[in-house]
Formats: sequence, structure tokens, C-alpha cells
Amino acid sequence: MIDIDKWSEIYATVKKHKLRTGLTAFGVFWGIFMLVLLLGAGKGLENGVMKDFNVAKNAIFVWTQRTSVPYMGMQPGRYIYLTNEDTEAIRNQIPEVGIISPSSQLWGTFTVSRLDKNSSFTVNGEYPELPYVEPLTIARGRFLNKLDIEEKRKICIIGPRAQEVLFKKDEDPLGKYINIKGSHFQVVGIFQPVGKGEDIVQSAQTIYIPHSTLQQTFNQQNRVGHYKLIPAPGVASVVVEDKVKALLAQRHQVAPTDLKAFGSANVEKEFEEVQGLFAGIAGFSWLVSIGTIIAGVIGVGNIMLIVVKERTKEIGIRKALGATPWSVISLILQESVVITALAGYLGLLAGTGLIALIDYLMVKFNAEGAMFSNPEVDPKVGFMAVALLVVMGAIAGLIPATKAARVNPVVALKDE
Repeated sequence: MIDIDKWSEIYATVKKHKLRTGLTAFGVFWGIFMLVLLLGAGKGLENGVMKDFNVAKNAIFVWTQRTSVPYMGMQPGRYIYLTNEDTEAIRNQIPEVGIISPSSQLWGTFTVSRLDKNSSFTVNGEYPELPYVEPLTIARGRFLNKLDIEEKRKICIIGPRAQEVLFKKDEDPLGKYINIKGSHFQVVGIFQPVGKGEDIVQSAQTIYIPHSTLQQTFNQQNRVGHYKLIPAPGVASVVVEDKVKALLAQRHQVAPTDLKAFGSANVEKEFEEVQGLFAGIAGFSWLVSIGTIIAGVIGVGNIMLIVVKERTKEIGIRKALGATPWSVISLILQESVVITALAGYLGLLAGTGLIALIDYLMVKFNAEGAMFSNPEVDPKVGFMAVALLVVMGAIAGLIPATKAARVNPVVALKDE
């Protein structure tokens, strides 16, 4: 049941000392405001960085470099060429590999043409497993399939840039042919790149053809440029990375101590490092904000001590008239909780409002940068902070409330 008298007394006390109460509550308000702002900014930074991960979060890339250690009579500086047999060996001998997608690029100076239009594009030989590693959206048509690889079909999937340059505005590219370095390829699909900034620009200028077709048509027989791998479920990517490099070293007679013969990129490892960085940023935000909040709560405790001192005679009269210690304690505690909770809630509203305004302005003016995007705060975090404030407010008011409950009515009535 709501005690109207208690709420009236709290309102009267706050109204009587508006400046003192406001300045004290500002410390709590500022702590919550800074917490929300720092967490929101940290999330915006995290969202911006995570957009750079436009590949599977556990992807592994392995390629060859020159050897740096002499081994079995062979001198350093030897270049290693990956082959189709290496692909089969990885599939058959490393069960930890869930997905393997061999990839090669068509090198040299050439143009892609159609009728009287031509331009330079990146041409990659890929496998149907590519979208599991590097996500892309098929806007129309289809991607590569198993029969394309087995039959070495001369088909291609083009990006938006190739469509814009080689075809008329209202022309349907599907089923049409383009000329790649003297060979005609039929367009069977159109993809939209996934990513941002330069990644989208580069991907938009890529043309995909079957890996086996690239090998046969452009004199890259039995050559693989690099591997794109995904571990089997439950397997750490570092395990796959180490096993693949060890197997390739064994097959190509590379010294086990040669760390430069094979290059690799472990996206999972990089992703975990970035996640750890942002966990540290969030922890720092909480540390700074909690320090400010504690300072504010201590201020609330001090103001409640002053309130008890000012109302000593009133409390003495209450007790002389039969007020129980709990009724006195609850009055002080309720006032302390109200001040901290209200200040914290206002800080939460101000912080989330500012974050929402920043997000709105960034979207409106298309100002999302490469390192900052979509700042936001988990509502659960905000309300958890306010709930914590209520508890801290009760603790802050506990000492003054206990002191008030111990007031001797006789002594209090003599207090001037």
C-alpha cells in the first residue's frame, strides 16, 4: 500500500533543498550517462570493425611462399606450387577440415570484352564451396555447382561492375556470353558483394569461373593458388591451420622448421583478438562509470546524514509519539533510493537519447565511417545499471537511517 504521507515528506524535503539535492544527484546522473555513452560508442566502434570481417569468422587461408631453410639437399628460396593432389590429400588425410575451397586467379594483362565494350576485371577460379567462406548474395541466376567443376564448363558469375560496363542498362546478362582472354564464357549468375568500402569495390569487379575451367583454359594445369578452409564443427581453426601446413610441408619436402614457406591467415584468431579488445573497452567503460556512480552515491549518503541531522527534533517527536525504528529507517531509505533511482533513470534516458541521435544523424547524412557504425546500447545493460543504483542507494541511506533510528527522543527534543 502506498504511504502518501511519506511521499509528501520526501517531496517537501527535496523541494526545500533543490540545489543541494540536484548537485548531489548530478553525480549519479553523470555516472549513468557516461556509462551509456561509453558503451554505445564502444559498440559503434565494434560494429564498424566487425564489418571488416566479411568472411566466415572461423575461416583459414593458406598459400605458398619461398622456402627459407635448406632441406634434403635443396637450397632455400625455392617456390612451392600447390596442386590438385594437395587438395585431395587435405580432404582425405585431415578430417578436421569441414570445407575446403581451392582458389586461383587469372594472372597477366588482359581485358574482358563483349561486343564493342571491354574493361579489366579480376577473374577467379573457384569451387561451389566459396560462399561458405566468403559470403556473397546471388541477385539473379545461380552460383557454381559440382557439375561445372567436373565438366569444366565455360560459365561465369559476374558482379555489378561487369554488368554495368559490359551490358546495356536494361539488358539481361543471363545467358549472354563474354570474352575472357580469348575464350567465351556464358553468364549464369549475377552476385552482389557483401562488405563495405574498398572490399565492395574490389568484389564488384570480380568474375567467378569454375576452378577446373581456369586450369584447363588458361594453361594453369594442376595449379592451385591458395586454399580457403573452414574447420569441422567443434574444431578450433588453429588445429586445421597447423595440420594443413604440416601436411603440405611433408608433401613438398619443406623443413619442419621453415616458418616462411607457407603463409596463412586465421580469421578466428583475429576475431578473438578483436573481441578481447572490445571486452577490455567495455570493462574500462564500466570501471570509469562505476567510479563516478560510487562518488555520486557517497554524495547521496552524505546528504542523507545532513537530512537526519536537520530533522533530529522531528524524528525525536515521531519516536515519542510511538513511531517504530523501522518506520524511521524506511523513511530515510526511501528518500535515498528515490534520489539515486531518479537521477540514474534520467541519466539512462539522456545517454540512450544521445546515442540514438548520433545514430540517426550518421544514417541521415551517410556518415558511417570505416571504423564506426550503428552505435547502440543493450537495454538490459542500462536497466541493470539502474537496478544496481537502487541497491546502492539503499546502502547509501542505510547508515543515516540507522543513525536516525537510534535517536533518543529526550535528547532529540532538547536539540536546538
